[in-house]
Amino acid sequence: MLDTFDDEPNSEVLEEAVSVVSSFACTVLTQESLLDLLFVGNQSYCFTAGRGLAEADQMLEILASVRNCADKQFETLEHLVLNHISVVSGCICVLQRWDEARQDFVKKLRALGIPLLVLVVVRPGEKKPDAGPLRDEPGTFHVLEIGRIEEELGKLK
Repeated sequence: MLDTFDDEPNSEVLEEAVSVVSSFACTVLTQESLLDLLFVGNQSYCFTAGRGLAEADQMLEILASVRNCADKQFETLEHLVLNHISVVSGCICVLQRWDEARQDFVKKLRALGIPLLVLVVVRPGEKKPDAGPLRDEPGTFHVLEIGRIEEELGKLK
């Protein structure tokens, strides 16, 4: 799940968030699994790849065209994800901030028993957010600082 909600059309945070999602897409699709990419732009998108449905290249092409969405609220993405929840076995949330709306969404996923990995991309020097509702779940919440993302993702292995 890619958070595309910000007022900056082509922000550095979004660029890095897209790169993070791309790295997962390339990794997951080399295995025998399905990967749904969920995000919101001028409309809501759900793109499924893996097991002969689509290739990583197609997902990367879609990700290359992602822009921030300033005319909708985060809840639009929340509804998209919750509408697909019956086919979700786990959720990687790549977020541009860690505010109340995003924390509430994560609480809903936890209440449904969905395994989570929450990654919040921040600018260099920006105050790192507290894990909030994920405080008691080690390994579930990670802050990725621009310029150190590769290093931080390497710690997830």
